[in-house]
Amino acid sequence: MARNTPIPHISDEDRAFVRGLLIHQDDQVLAFNKPPGLAVQIAGGRGKSLDFLLWAFAKSNGKRPRLVHRIDSGTSGVLVVARTKPAAAALSAQFSERAASKTYLAIVSGQLPSADEGVCAEALLKVPSDRGGREKMIPASASQKGALSAETRWKILSRSDGFALIEAKPVTGRMHQIRAHMAALGCPILGDRIYGSGKLSADRLMLHAARLDIAHPEPGAGRLQLEAPLPEDFLARMKEAALSI
Repeated sequence: MARNTPIPHISDEDRAFVRGLLIHQDDQVLAFNKPPGLAVQIAGGRGKSLDFLLWAFAKSNGKRPRLVHRIDSGTSGVLVVARTKPAAAALSAQFSERAASKTYLAIVSGQLPSADEGVCAEALLKVPSDRGGREKMIPASASQKGALSAETRWKILSRSDGFALIEAKPVTGRMHQIRAHMAALGCPILGDRIYGSGKLSADRLMLHAARLDIAHPEPGAGRLQLEAPLPEDFLARMKEAALSI
């Protein structure tokens, strides 16, 4: 980023809001518990997003924290950003090299797997969405042109009549991977308007980035084990579905 970049105005309310999302901070890393509905980044920079709110942490010369990964707008939970260019390079490399361990929790419904755990390795192909908005991912043959390998390890933590609380650990990091894989298993995530029944099942996407285990960018500093508690609306929907954790 160029030096002396102008810093846009961030209201006191927004500064307090984004600082209230912090779950970790040091001189190289910030981590947030992103609420559902807050976009990580918006094309063109228009509208409020976490990326825009990072200006609240900018230095006087205009240098500010950088995104190193993203989660969907409807997804809540852990998101880490870098405060320096070297930290951004180190963290980004871990995501691209699959060295970061990510754990999600999801409430699903439908034809639940009979097994309590397994691996979904359906290759995914990006296609135009038939419900408006951005593209979506569909299962595809691994040999199909444009198909991307994808792997999600899953475990059922609790199940009730047609509902389950799933722990999902994506090995790869494809767009909408967990959402597409849960739908491929026959049990889409509640509130998913692209792969499931949308607001007929929940007010928002019931997917939460619960934990992230990643090496600190400072050599010899060990690992960051970041956790975000479940939001109240997620806990309430679990209770409605007679699920526990």
